[in-house]
Amino acid sequence: MAFGRRNKDDRVEPAGEDQVEQAVDPAGGDDLDGPFDIEDFDDAAAAATGRLDLGSVLIPLPAAGQVQVELSQQGVPSAIWVVTPHGRFTIAAYAAPKTAGLWREIATELADSLRKDGAQVSIQDGPWSREVIGLAQAPQGQAAQQGQPGVVRFIGVDGYRWMLRCVVNGPQDQIDALAEEAREALSDTVVRRGDTPLPVRTPLPVELPEPMANQLRAAAEQAAAQQAQQAGLQQPPPPQPAARRSEQGSAMQQLRTITGG
Repeated sequence: MAFGRRNKDDRVEPAGEDQVEQAVDPAGGDDLDGPFDIEDFDDAAAAATGRLDLGSVLIPLPAAGQVQVELSQQGVPSAIWVVTPHGRFTIAAYAAPKTAGLWREIATELADSLRKDGAQVSIQDGPWSREVIGLAQAPQGQAAQQGQPGVVRFIGVDGYRWMLRCVVNGPQDQIDALAEEAREALSDTVVRRGDTPLPVRTPLPVELPEPMANQLRAAAEQAAAQQAQQAGLQQPPPPQPAARRSEQGSAMQQLRTITGG
């Protein structure tokens, strides 16, 4: 096993040389036994090799995978999706107890929630634990464009003071291949939990790599500039002479709203 073993006092025993090599070099194939904790690496910097460092999780990308960032209304990353030709999946970490069992509770809640939303729900055993599958009654999103009903699959892994949740989303005829891609990425994911005490189920913070964050800022600035330019090209209806100043003020207010000024 590639993990360092936990003592009763919760310290990590050093892994053997072959175990450390498996943790650092995931090329061990069938010997791979992840996901991993950052503490399982003698050199924490080695964990970032070949993985996308998102702060709390370090995720390997499939060969044809691309990254899609989902932002909250405040502009903070709320989900990082890995997009492949089969669909997309996201991996996120949460604070959990030292003992396993949190995912089982959450899986039950997810299944109940999907049923309330009218989805056809099934439970299957996976490599780590039970997996929850929801089949939408009507095609949605990318699946709708392909004429396929959308499928969402939840995969969870209980770790030491953390839990990973992987959400897999794609068309029905691609979901098996997509789930396999997600499991392969999940098995080589590294969790950076940190020592800060957190309530159970608290999402661990996501941080974008600086180059990716810079690209997002540049794209947002470009979009704002384009919107401002379009707003400036809009011609207001012919104003009365006495109302010109107020209409100019209204245009400035519109410009400030679009640009955030």
